[in-house]
Parts: sequence; structure tokens; C-alpha cells
Amino acid sequence: MNHVWEADADLVVVGSGVAGLTAALDAAELGLRVVVVTKDAVDAGSTGFAQGGIAVVLGDVPGDSVEAHVADTVTAGAGLSDAAAVAEILADGPAALARLRARGAVFDSAPDGRPARTREGGHSAFRVVPAGGDATGAEVERALVSAAADRRLPLLAGHVAVDALRDGRGAVTGLAVLDDAGRPGVLRAPAVLLATGGYGQLYLSTTNPATATGDGLALALRAGATAADLEFVQFHPTVLYTGPAVGRRPLVTEAVRGEGAVLLDRAGRRFMTGVHPLADLAPRDVVAGAITRTLAATGADCVHLDATALPDFARRFPTVHAACRDAGIDPARAPIPVTPAAHYSCGGVVTDLHGRTAVPGLYAAGEVARTGLHGANRLASNSLLEGLVVGARAARAVAADARTPRPAAEECLVASPAVASAPRAVVQQAMTAAAGIGRDAAGLAAASDRIEAATGVGVPADRAGVEDAALTLLAQAVLAAAGTRTESRGCHVRTDFPERDDVWQRASLELTLDAAGQPVVRTGTAVAA
Repeated sequence: MNHVWEADADLVVVGSGVAGLTAALDAAELGLRVVVVTKDAVDAGSTGFAQGGIAVVLGDVPGDSVEAHVADTVTAGAGLSDAAAVAEILADGPAALARLRARGAVFDSAPDGRPARTREGGHSAFRVVPAGGDATGAEVERALVSAAADRRLPLLAGHVAVDALRDGRGAVTGLAVLDDAGRPGVLRAPAVLLATGGYGQLYLSTTNPATATGDGLALALRAGATAADLEFVQFHPTVLYTGPAVGRRPLVTEAVRGEGAVLLDRAGRRFMTGVHPLADLAPRDVVAGAITRTLAATGADCVHLDATALPDFARRFPTVHAACRDAGIDPARAPIPVTPAAHYSCGGVVTDLHGRTAVPGLYAAGEVARTGLHGANRLASNSLLEGLVVGARAARAVAADARTPRPAAEECLVASPAVASAPRAVVQQAMTAAAGIGRDAAGLAAASDRIEAATGVGVPADRAGVEDAALTLLAQAVLAAAGTRTESRGCHVRTDFPERDDVWQRASLELTLDAAGQPVVRTGTAVAA
């Protein structure tokens, strides 16, 4: 790649959300020269939109324990969570929260002075720590951005990551980027940490911001990394419904149901009571599936979340209340119209618990990574916790790895800049029609054919081109994994294979790219019962 500028660092962090900024700050404190790259404004990613809170056991809730949190997480993961990984990440939660508070994050307090608590679906206890009522992500992002500014951490906004630079042995030696004007640059570094979030923009309706286009995961796959669990796309059960719409939709946090709100069908009947023992507080995959079936059975466009009995709704849930008010809805007087929307990518780049991928010098943390925590379905509010914990662990891993010199290798190489890309609208329409809640072989094949027919090969010249290529690759990968998993498990529901298969399919599907750049699925290691 011909580039117009070049710079050096010890670590390049791609992404400025909870995982990326945590890693960058910790790495800088360890003495590394760090540069943060983000394709938009520093606070434009998914972290700032997280509402519910941080799920963590601090030892002050009677009857709760880390073991109970682990059990809830493994149950929600529908047989594919790595229990050892779950236990290790969750055990680090209190220390991670303490470090975040030391960086200035302010959380809500109970009348007795302890951290306030709420409960969300799948949790057996009130262990979710909120900030600003329902603005936890915004407070986490504010604190980390402020800490980065105080430390004068170098940050390149408006720069999209294009490809990893690699040497002749395949080890990462830097990152190729494009700025908002399409000018190429190179950051040379022995370590690149991906913290780019998920790929909710694969779908027409999502809770994710416009930045969630899967760039980091696509970059990792092209660099030779392995991905897993890509078929498990979690749909949040409750986003505000104001009619058919495309793009990011306002989230109605699960904590509203945790405080006592209930779901009603178009006739005003509760429909979750016979579906799951936790009823309206069942895990997200269960609730989203039940809503989808209810809509199909009744012909309605939405269901309703009745929060009229909740006291002081506007104070407790100011973000949700503001979105409802803008839509002409008063939650204190009328139920909130809601539908599911694409929300969280449970899979991603396969890493160890320190963010290391199979590619030397390439690390990943947060939603872009697959640590084994989420399995087939994420437990609510475990995502911010994972970003804090693994972001910090990755920083320490980079520092430790830097102490081991690499063998000399040939000059830096860049993967071919020519990539396959289809129009974004075609990809989103195909994925929404065939790879949402409820999939079958015919629909998945048709979606794949439709995207393939619209795909061409070219060199991305700007951010939109990089994003469209990433979405195209991720669509192919998700469709391949979803077509291979011939069962229903967690977020992945096959209407033609409605049963869960714990005999032959209780294993993650791993995916890499072949020599032609096409996704290839293989069965990974089975998860111990």
C-alpha cells in the first residue's frame, strides 16, 4: 500500500469503547507507547448506548455469589460457554469495577450508601450495577474518554483500519488505515489490539450505532485469525417500536422488566408466564423468540411492555423515558410498544483469556472477541464487564509479550487490498429476511445467493468501502455458520431443526478464510457437559 504518512508505536488499539480505552490506558501505565485509532468520534461506538449496567458480584448482596453468577452465565450460554473462562472473567469483576471507579466513573447508590442494584433477564439475583439510572454505558464511556484525555493518550479519530501489516512469518507488524478523506497511512507496531465491537449493522433494525459494521472481525479473518460462534447473534427483545424503520432503534433496557414491567400481546394478555420459569425475566433468546412467535400468531406489528405500575419511571429510566417522550408515549400511563432487534454478537475472533489470537501480535477484546464467556447467548450486562476485564488483561499480555524478542523476518507485507463487497442495502435486506430470529436452510441459501450475485471485487477507497466489504464478509460467514448448525440453540433458531442436539452439536463452530478469501467452517472442540 502506498501511504502518505507513517508513525511508530508499541501498541495500536483499534476502537475507543470500554475494551479499547481500558486496554490503552492500562498499556500506557505499563510504559508502552500507545496509539488509539477510531473511525468516528471517540464516543460514537456501542459502549455509550449500553443501558442496563455492569453485572458483578461485590459480596454485599445476601445470597449472591460469583458461583451463582457463573451458573447464570453458563445457563444463558445454552451449553457453549466455557465454564472455566466464565469463572475466571467474572472473578475479576470487582477489581475491574474498582479500577473504573478510580478513573472517575460514578455509579448509582442505594439509600444505605452501597452501590445500587437492579436485575435483568437470566440473573438469579440483583447484581447489576447501574449508572445514571439507565445510562451506564454513557457514564463508562465518559469516564474513560476523560481519563484518556487527562493522560494525553494519542488518539486518531476519523481513521478506519483497513488491514493488518504482517511479516513473512505472518506476525503482525502494524496497521494500514484510511482517514476521512481516503488518504492512506501506516502505523508500525509489533502489537495491534482490536476492540471494534460487533456487527449489528448486518441487519436493517438494530440497537447498534452506525459504527458496528464488523470491521475488526473482517480484518482479523483476513490476517489469518480464527473466529467462532458467529451464528449466535443476540436479538434484544425490547426496542421501542414506532413503525417500520432502518438503522439504530432506541433500546428499552431489560432492567425495566427487572423492576417489574411485564410483556403483553395485542389483546393485553401476558404471554411469558408459561414459556419459562422466569417468565418476563427469562434469558434474552427465550424472550425474543417468544415475542417473535406471538407476533406471527397474532399478526401484530409489536407487543407491549407494561411499566405503568413502576414508580417514578422518568427518574429511574431517564434514557428510555426520553425516547418514549420523543415518540409521544408516556410509560407511566400507557404500555410501551416494543419489538426485538439485532443487538449483540456472541461470537467473534477466538482469543485466550488475555486477548491473544492465533496470529502473533494480534489481540482482541470486547464484543469483537470470542473468549468463551457468552456461548450461544449472552447474559445481560456481562458485556461491559468483559470489556473491562479482558481489556486490562490484554494490555498486560501485550507488555509481557514485548519482553520476548521476535526472530528477524522479512519486510512488512499487506494482504491484497482488493476485497469482495456487495451493496450494504442488499446485505441488510438478505440477512434480515433469512438470518434473524428463525432461520431455515432454504432461506439461508437464498440469502447467500442474493449477496453473492450482488458482490464485486475492488479496492476500498474510503470508510464506507471498508465497512461494506466487512459486512459482506461477515454476512457470508454468519450464513455459513448458521447453515452448518442444524439445530436450535441459544440465539440460533432453526425452524427446520427446532430441537437442541447435545449429542453431536454441543461444540463451537470455528471459521477461517480459505486461499480465495471465502469462509470455511469447521467443528471446534466440544464443550464439556
